Amino acid sequence: MSSHESGPVPPPVVEARGDLDAETLGPLAAELEDAAAGHSAVVLDARGVTFGDSSFLRLVMIFHQRTDLRIAAPGPAVTRLFELVRVDTVLRLYPSVEAALGAPPAA
Repeated sequence: MSSHESGPVPPPVVEARGDLDAETLGPLAAELEDAAAGHSAVVLDARGVTFGDSSFLRLVMIFHQRTDLRIAAPGPAVTRLFELVRVDTVLRLYPSVEAALGAPPAA
């Protein structure tokens, strides 16, 4: 009998798209919930987000507190939102999904 050691399991990637506000966040919240339930880290692929309001920001902050949330490829709208409220210094932001997947765990 041989035992196979496998490397660390990469975090799941949750893709966000379009305008994200209180009326459209439900599916994204459910996907993040499912991903966070079984993993210590989650990558949020934000490259398809065209708008995010305060409810989107709240959702991001909730999952930032609950898990090692890595935000990949935030576009101009998301970057501007994070900069306006100064959470860009707190959140783990990466230029690509690949960079977020390869990042070490949060300290």
